[in-house]
Amino acid sequence: MAEPYKVKDTGLAEQGMLKIEWAESRMPVLMALRGRFEKEKPLKGQRIAGCLHVTKETAVLIRTLRAAGAEVFWSGCNPLSTQDDVAAALAVDGIAMYAWHGMNTEEFYWAIDRTLDPKPTLTLDDGADLIIRVHTKRQDLAKGVLGGTEETTTGVHRLRAMGAAGKLLYPVLAINDAVTKWEFDNVYGTGQSSLDGIIRATSILLAGKIFVTAGYGHCGRGCATRAKGMGANTVCTEVDPLEALKATLDGHRVMTMDEAAAIGDVFVTATGMKDIITGKHFAKMRDGAVVCNTGHYDCEIAIPDLEEQSKSKRTIRPNCEEYTMKDGRRIYLLAQGRLVNLAAAEGHPSEVMDMSFANQFMGMMRMAKEGKDLAPGVYDITTEQDAEIARIKLDTMGIKIDALTPEQIAYSSNYLAGT
Repeated sequence: MAEPYKVKDTGLAEQGMLKIEWAESRMPVLMALRGRFEKEKPLKGQRIAGCLHVTKETAVLIRTLRAAGAEVFWSGCNPLSTQDDVAAALAVDGIAMYAWHGMNTEEFYWAIDRTLDPKPTLTLDDGADLIIRVHTKRQDLAKGVLGGTEETTTGVHRLRAMGAAGKLLYPVLAINDAVTKWEFDNVYGTGQSSLDGIIRATSILLAGKIFVTAGYGHCGRGCATRAKGMGANTVCTEVDPLEALKATLDGHRVMTMDEAAAIGDVFVTATGMKDIITGKHFAKMRDGAVVCNTGHYDCEIAIPDLEEQSKSKRTIRPNCEEYTMKDGRRIYLLAQGRLVNLAAAEGHPSEVMDMSFANQFMGMMRMAKEGKDLAPGVYDITTEQDAEIARIKLDTMGIKIDALTPEQIAYSSNYLAGT
C-alpha cells in the first residue's frame, strides 16, 4: 500500500490552513460553486489525479472537488512551486498529497506515479506532464480515464500536437483557452505575480529600468504592462508580426533579443519556447542584468551557456544567483530559471485564480458526465461556461450589467435593417 501522502513537514499544517482560509475568502466564484454542488455531489465515484502547483489557491480547488464527491490524489507540476505549508495542511486534511519544494526530477515523476496508482477516472493537469506520463509509462490506465483538463498554454500546445499526431488516448478540455482564464489569469495574474517574484528576489527599483519581455502573448503582455505601470522603460521581443505590432501600439519598444540584450536591465521570458536567451545574449548583457522566466519550463533560458561563460556562482539572496562572468560582469539568475512568480513569490493572486479554477471545477464535472461519449482530442470550454463564470464573478463584486431587450435581440439578427 502506497503512503497516504508525502510532504515536507506536517508540522506546517496550521500555518498552511490559515493561508487556505485566506484564499477561500478571496475566491467567491469557486466557493459559490462549492456551495451549489456539495449536496448533489456530481463527482461522487470519480478519482481525480491532479498535477498542478500546490498553492493556497489550488487548495481551494482541491477542497471543492472533494466537496463535490471526488477522491483526489495530487502532485505539484513544478519542483520549486510547492508551498510546503499548504501541502502539509492538505495532507493532514485527508488529501493524498505528494509534493514538496525542491523535488528533483526522479522525485517529481515518483510523485506523479503515486497519484496514478489509484487508477484515476479523471486527470487534471498544468503543463501536461501527468497526461504524458499516462501516455508513455502508464498506458494501461488510459482506458479507465473518462477525460482530463489542462490548465496552461504550454500544456495545451503539447496536447494539441499529440491530438494532431493521433496519439491522444482520451478527451481533454483546454482550460487555458477559456476567455475567463487567459484574459485574466494569464494577463493580470502573470503580470502582477511575476513582478512580485522579481521584487522579492532582488528588491530592485523597477522605475527607470529597461525591462525586456520576451514574447507578447497574454503572459508577456501582462508583464510588460505592469512593468510599464511601475515606471520601467519597456522593450518587447517577438517572432509573431501581429503580436509585435500590438506591443508597438501599446507603447512598448520592439526589437530583437540580440539588440535588447545589450541594453536591458531586467529580462523576463514568457514564450513557452526553448533557447530564448542564450550564450550570445549573455555575452552582451550589462553588469548587473537580472534574468528570469515566467514561461512554464526552465528551457527558455539556456542556463548551461551561462554556466560556461561564468567563472563563479553564488547565491546572494533567496532565489537569486549571482554569476560572475570571465570579464567581471555580474548576471543575476532568479529562481534557477523556473517560474519566477511561483518559485520566488506565491503565484497569482487568489482573486484571479478564482475564475481559472472555477473553469477547472466545471471542466471536471463536464468530463465526468460527457467524457465517455467524446472522442480523444482537445476540446474548448463552451461560451456558455465562460459567460456563467464571468457573470458569477461580477455578481460577487456587486457589479450589474445591462441586458438586451427583445427588440434589440431581434434587431441584431435582422439583416434587412440598415440605414
